[in-house]
Amino acid sequence: MEEHTYSVSGAQAQLPRLVREAEQGYTSAIRRRDETVAFLISKARLEAIVETMEILGNSDSMEAIEAYRSGKAKLLPLSALDR
Repeated sequence: MEEHTYSVSGAQAQLPRLVREAEQGYTSAIRRRDETVAFLISKARLEAIVETMEILGNSDSMEAIEAYRSGKAKLLPLSALDR
């Protein structure tokens, strides 16, 4: 999604709109003196980032992913759990 950049004071002045945009998937970078100091992202995007980090940090998950990539494992549909 598209990213916009704002100064701290510019972001403060437009915060309600920036929150609505974040909910729609836009990212806003907030800068202070030519340095990005924060990002405004949606809750859903943050949760997805955290979930990805948890998967990448779990050795069992990474082994399963590598097994799939190398052809040593296959994916089954969720309906296979009903059996």
